[in-house]
Amino acid sequence: MELDPDDVFRDDDDDPENEFYQERNAGKELVVYLVDASPKMFGTTCLGENEKEETHFHVAVSCIAQSLKTQIINRSYDEIAICFFNTREKKNLQDLNGVYVYNVVERDDLDRPTARLIKEFDSIEESFTKEIRSQYGILSGSRDNSLYNALWVAQALLRKGSAKTADKRILLLTNEDDPFGSIKGITKIDMMRTTLQRAKDAQDLGISIELLPLSRPDEEFNVSLFYAELLGLEGDDLTQFLISAGERFEDMKDQLRKRMFKKRKVRRITFSIANGISIELNTYALIRPTFPGTITWLDSLTNVPLKTERSFLCADTGALVQEPAKRFQSYKNEDIKFSVEELSEIKRVSTGHLRLLGFKPLSCLKDYHNLRPSTFVFPSDEEVVGSTCIFIALHRSMLRLKRFAVAFYGSSTHPQLVALVAQDEIITAGGQVEPPGMHMIYLPYSDDIRQIEEIHSDIYSATPRANDDQVNKATALMRRIDLKDFSVCQFSNPALQRHYAVLQALALDEDEMPEIKDETVPDEEGMARTGVVNALEEFKHSVYGENFDEEHEFETKGKVSEASRKRKAISENAVKECANYDWLDLAETGKLKDLTVVELKYYLTANNLPVTGKKEALINRILVHMGK
Repeated sequence: MELDPDDVFRDDDDDPENEFYQERNAGKELVVYLVDASPKMFGTTCLGENEKEETHFHVAVSCIAQSLKTQIINRSYDEIAICFFNTREKKNLQDLNGVYVYNVVERDDLDRPTARLIKEFDSIEESFTKEIRSQYGILSGSRDNSLYNALWVAQALLRKGSAKTADKRILLLTNEDDPFGSIKGITKIDMMRTTLQRAKDAQDLGISIELLPLSRPDEEFNVSLFYAELLGLEGDDLTQFLISAGERFEDMKDQLRKRMFKKRKVRRITFSIANGISIELNTYALIRPTFPGTITWLDSLTNVPLKTERSFLCADTGALVQEPAKRFQSYKNEDIKFSVEELSEIKRVSTGHLRLLGFKPLSCLKDYHNLRPSTFVFPSDEEVVGSTCIFIALHRSMLRLKRFAVAFYGSSTHPQLVALVAQDEIITAGGQVEPPGMHMIYLPYSDDIRQIEEIHSDIYSATPRANDDQVNKATALMRRIDLKDFSVCQFSNPALQRHYAVLQALALDEDEMPEIKDETVPDEEGMARTGVVNALEEFKHSVYGENFDEEHEFETKGKVSEASRKRKAISENAVKECANYDWLDLAETGKLKDLTVVELKYYLTANNLPVTGKKEALINRILVHMGK
């Protein structure tokens, strides 16, 4: 196989958009929802979103249903199980009374959520009363304990995976603050002791237990009766528990359709310092841009993802070539052969380790050096004992001397220099605001930095300068429209929101697509406030004068720039070429993939859509725009 010289050192994932996916979380989350199904959950009501009376059981299952829908988007690799306790029917591998593990066919009890699970769980209340039914799992004169059984079943479900690569959680939803209230004497003490021991056994295995209490209208959920000891709450933690639990519950109900990069460990890297001294660091992703998921091709009959396989055939005999493929490059009338392993070794510029090169003053690090989101690093003593001590000494020295470390890091496809900037711990009365550690900033190459080009007017005329009054009016306008406490996390991408909404409607066979609110459109009501309008008018009068006619000025003196003429010509040509294709038919028959990138951009340009990205992203953007 002859080598393409331009293709030898190219990698399929050596792509700017894929750099962020290379840091995808290595671990995943395994969650068991434990839902109390006692009669009290059906008998207690509260006001819902539409001021309607809703049972606590309805609130719990609707919260889980909403969480499952958003999990498909923001944590698609996580796995969940749904378990009811205090039930009349039982369904679990241990055959324990009062516990029912809810599931659908063709899915493991603990697995990634599927469209079928979400669809059937939406109607769980109707099927629950017919098939599962509610019943108190603790009866007088009996030592059977449904909460104990539920924790046992949940622990067994979470045996899957390793605690080092997965976060394991049990999420308990109940409105009963004293699950053993009807039992008296030594029986109650024995039940509490065994249940607490079962919870401790689960926690010792790396399983965290969280409680989402549902308070009754007439009285508040009393955590101190039983669950404080189960969760290990005391002091300030006990005081703040109900407030934080309420916030977590609201977060589950009001989640946005957005890809969540949780603060989990991305990967562990080795930091080589000097003279053979190396320590271990854990890396954490902070903020990452979100792109639509890649297209997965499915079998039209079984809906199973297709797996691509490639075979080599002999050109002379047509026989299947079993031995590893060889590649060659012609050099001075001689064919130089390379194996796949040799090519991989040639490409290996970096080992993936972080190697310290030296230190520089913080003043040498400029804002424009930060071209992509940084990665937070923190020491780990799991593999190399003493890593934390060395890291702390390095961290303190960098803060004291106001230096940052320069290091060499990167994958074999994208090696680069990085800056390690020490961050001191910030603590307020409310607790820790910023943890101590280092930010790994990816430094640019020389051609990544664009030099500033000053645009000068005619050399024979004076360069226009703003006077003090114009500067003051502009400053006043900016202060009027300034967003207080702005964060990029406050706004969702409307194109992605529509993309996810279309996927959800298709997967769940929904008749109506969820309404998408575009939070990026201008705030017309806010811009129409008297203060903003007055500041805008004063700025315009200061720059253009009192009698400025904007339309007349554009007609008489406005000049279309060369770039504008080119953009207009490209747009007109795209509209003209776009009319030659039946885009609706191409989308419905799946033939968009047969078009070239140039042809796909005709549609995007004609409809004022972005034209950046790979071919799959362009096709996806067209389908979303067409509502397919």
